[in-house]
Amino acid sequence: MTVEKRKALIIVYTGNGKGKTTAALGMLLRAWGRGMKVAMLSFMKNEDANFGEERAARRLGVEMVPMGKGFTWLSKDLSRDEAMARQAWAVSQSKIASGEYDIVILDEITYPINYGWLALEDVIEVLRHRPPNVHVVLTGRDAPQGLIDFADLVTEMREVKHPFQAGIKAQPGVDF
Repeated sequence: MTVEKRKALIIVYTGNGKGKTTAALGMLLRAWGRGMKVAMLSFMKNEDANFGEERAARRLGVEMVPMGKGFTWLSKDLSRDEAMARQAWAVSQSKIASGEYDIVILDEITYPINYGWLALEDVIEVLRHRPPNVHVVLTGRDAPQGLIDFADLVTEMREVKHPFQAGIKAQPGVDF
């Protein structure tokens, strides 16, 4: 099925509120439902985790690749985490440049950019020179201003209230 596109977009979901990855997953599911080829690479999600969205992706035959080690800010070996982020970026560049995908999602990429592991200028350069049919969605807190300025669409999720504040821990199916 060929899908007509008007302009491939750069979309950023950022902010301190819940829902950035969920919004990207909604786009992924919508595009997949239209017969588009999609891929999602997660820069922070533990490659050994088995979150609900990963289980669903396997059942649907959707390419979703966790390429991190989880909460990097708790890491005992930041050099390993940096190497993993650079590897995830290399895979991301390849998928974007291939032109084989209609949408590539770079989940939680703002963290390695903000940690200085990936140069914002390099990320923007890859996005600027991507094939004309490839939408790219980038998620994560504290999106750098340069990325916000470059993007076509930016949504900021703002936390108003969160169950964690009341001592309620993350729950399967709701949070992971």
